[in-house]
Amino acid sequence: MAYDYDLFVIGGGSAGVRCARISAQHGARVAVAEERFWGGTCVNVGCVPKKIMVNAAEYGMWAEDARAFGWDLTVHGHDWARLAAARDAEVARLSAIYGKLLGGVGVTMFDARATFIDAHTLDVGGKRVTAERIVIAVGGQAVRPEIPGAELGMLSDDVFTLKALPKRLVVVGAGYIALEFACVFRALGAEVDVVYRADLPLRGFDADIRTDLAEALTSQGIRLHPGVKPARLDRMGDGLLLNLLGGQALEADAVLFALGRKPYVGGLHLDRAGVECTAKGAIEVDDDHATTAKHIYAIGDVTDRVNLTPMATAVGHALADTLFGNRPRQASYLNVPSAVFTSPPIGTVGMTEADAAAQGPVDVYVARFTPMRHTISKRPGRKTTMKLVVCQATQKVLGAHMLGEDSAEIMQAVGIAVMMGATKQDFDRTIGIHPTAAEEFVTMRTRTREAGVKAAAE
Repeated sequence: MAYDYDLFVIGGGSAGVRCARISAQHGARVAVAEERFWGGTCVNVGCVPKKIMVNAAEYGMWAEDARAFGWDLTVHGHDWARLAAARDAEVARLSAIYGKLLGGVGVTMFDARATFIDAHTLDVGGKRVTAERIVIAVGGQAVRPEIPGAELGMLSDDVFTLKALPKRLVVVGAGYIALEFACVFRALGAEVDVVYRADLPLRGFDADIRTDLAEALTSQGIRLHPGVKPARLDRMGDGLLLNLLGGQALEADAVLFALGRKPYVGGLHLDRAGVECTAKGAIEVDDDHATTAKHIYAIGDVTDRVNLTPMATAVGHALADTLFGNRPRQASYLNVPSAVFTSPPIGTVGMTEADAAAQGPVDVYVARFTPMRHTISKRPGRKTTMKLVVCQATQKVLGAHMLGEDSAEIMQAVGIAVMMGATKQDFDRTIGIHPTAAEEFVTMRTRTREAGVKAAAE
């Protein structure tokens, strides 16, 4: 059968665009459909605009801290409209680049939603299109809680259309999206409450980092409410009232629901193509990212594996090389570095202490200190925590974790060492750059504790 395209990609985000572009460079006839905006969540309502807002929050703190270093600065307040205009202009610029990248290699672009008619046929904005292979890269969508009045609250996308800074914000959730926005809004001048059901924020991260982050958040005036759930959201005058299970209620000008994201598979008619999903709603794929229909693939957040933009682009590139580049390969999901842009930020790579200890004995090294800048500024909540988790048997560094300024920048380099299998002795014989916080990773000589010994003995 003659198909219209060798490859059709559903979704114009980071994963889909990379896969389409590289496939076209390998000589394939490629088309991409994007129903909302080119560049996907990250460029438009995720990583990029959020990081610009993080930068804005940092400038305010730096201006305040400058006085301790002899600068006579006065901060007159923050201009939300000016920040929003600059942020939106940069987002528009980056989103347009995606179109240029695809057009430059001959990819056909559809500004439309694509859904399955059968295993090789798609409805693309009312047009019938066929393809030999299809890649699903539609990403995820924010989750709204099933409580009365939930429609009165914001989701993360809505933050980027706010016309003014709310004076009082309640954030429901304690994942990275929730906490990043909590820190941004607090630094820009809002009163912030964070409501979450766990004992500590950032489920899935290392316990020491979670504990120290909770202390840092509290020190900067963010009010934490662990162990509670929202019951209902009501209007109250010009504001909102969030009622919590157990009887407590919080008044706010805005409520942000940041309870995670789910794969955006609704309405794709996957059943018509023989594509099945997991119990949690993600598209089921094998190690090569093939779905249960072997000529159809799924990449990026729709698979709900490691939901990070660089991971999505790496998988998209590997799949393109495999399908059309005569270079079969897979992108590794092991030891993927990541960051959380809270205040202070977090950088992490590899295994947590708990996960590593479950596999056998580990040596744990932890350092806590106030970085030089803040021994002068006296700003509360700016202590740094650095941690290495080391296999006792091989001395390989299994995990590295940091809470503190510049942690994301530092962890990118540490990630190379962990990925290469560096040992604690490799770290120890590396000369530190002084004076920096980063040098602590190569000067931790005294073991803080052992973990996993009992589990190994059993």
